[in-house]
Amino acid sequence: MTRRQTAADAIEPVALPITSFPRDQVLGRLAWIQTAPIAELKAEWRRLYGKEPPPFSRSYITSRLAYRIQELAYDGLRPETRARLEALGEQLDGGNVVLRRIRTDSRPLPGTRLIREHDGVQHVVTVRADDFEYEGRPYRSLSAIARHITGTRWNGWTFFGLRPTGGAG
Repeated sequence: MTRRQTAADAIEPVALPITSFPRDQVLGRLAWIQTAPIAELKAEWRRLYGKEPPPFSRSYITSRLAYRIQELAYDGLRPETRARLEALGEQLDGGNVVLRRIRTDSRPLPGTRLIREHDGVQHVVTVRADDFEYEGRPYRSLSAIARHITGTRWNGWTFFGLRPTGGAG
């Protein structure tokens, strides 16, 4: 080929996604997903979703492919289940579509116990709906608790292992 290819020439059109999957092939395909090369997984994504795969990790792609195969084979969620999930979502975000799209922060659920050993003493913090409890007292932040425990300023999320050290995660 003598003419130069452009980026548009290199992109192959993606076919329409398949709409069903044979039930007797589900287990074999799920096993294949775990060991297939990433290039083949991306080709499978195109076949099952009818679009380019996202630039995410292998574990994300394999989990979504596994779900999609089962969804196609077993007809996905029942309408009643979808309706129930929608109703629960409405309760949680008050019907606010913007809130629904915002990823929740990584704050642990109320009732979660955070345990940290410092200077040979085990410290237990209970996450509550609007604050944290430590030694029977409410605290507005984990940083305040970490400061109380260590006597120095700490990022509470880092101190209790909810965020890696040395990064802005």
